[in-house]
Amino acid sequence: MTEAEEIFAKEPIPEAVREKMEECRRRGQEVPDEKLIKRPGHIAGIRKACAINTALLDEISRQIHDGMTTQEIDDLVVDFTHAHGAICAPYHFEGYPKSVCISINEEVCHGIPSRHRRLHDGDIVNVDVSTIYNGYYADASRMFMIGEVSEARRRLVEETKKCLEIGIQAAQPWATVGDIGAAIGRYAHSRGYSVVRELGGHGVGLAFHEDPFVAHIGKAHTGMVLVPGMVFTIEPMINAGKAAVVLDPYNEWTVSTRDGKDSAQWEHTILITEDGNESLTY
Repeated sequence: MTEAEEIFAKEPIPEAVREKMEECRRRGQEVPDEKLIKRPGHIAGIRKACAINTALLDEISRQIHDGMTTQEIDDLVVDFTHAHGAICAPYHFEGYPKSVCISINEEVCHGIPSRHRRLHDGDIVNVDVSTIYNGYYADASRMFMIGEVSEARRRLVEETKKCLEIGIQAAQPWATVGDIGAAIGRYAHSRGYSVVRELGGHGVGLAFHEDPFVAHIGKAHTGMVLVPGMVFTIEPMINAGKAAVVLDPYNEWTVSTRDGKDSAQWEHTILITEDGNESLTY
């Protein structure tokens, strides 16, 4: 039996939470499997992974600069992660060849580091890091503005962060996954942007990707109920142009906007608590 399985066995769901889940089920709502509800022992382990993940993003913030290659960022991620006794979750995940995702300008996500790709003045860059520590997973990303960026790019980065904050505000106990997407989509559209539909947030903690899928556009009061103890990412991908995206046919990983216009993304790992939520990463 693994440590996570032992915790499931030793730390049951609180009876009040279980009763409320049953009420939701009787109303016909989608209720998470009990394995998606992290116990205190799990959350303690996830917090440690998240602390390393956040410290790594802080280190990237200190070092990222004009002229830096994306491979140099990957090297930094590997060195820092290993120095803290952790593992880079993306490395060889479903065949992904590197240890971090770095997406520039029109790239939406899953940009692959390269020694031939440099950051330039005016670029906007998403760096998405995911860490495994003692078997527990953390996942977060930040946007970086290199040098002097255009006002349009600055606004996209700032408004995308606002979309994340609005999504977190909507992620309340006993609300639904649909409430998150509805809130993000409403705000993004009001600012003249579009929301990527094909990709979204996801459960995380005991594995890299768990249920539920967290869409960043949707209908309020629909989808899985958010139960205290659930841990998942919110990571809106917001486009300056249209929502359509394309997959790079050569590396079969990098997703970019179909119209070539800019995209931005911010991501936090979120814990649903009994009276709200907590961002475990930054």
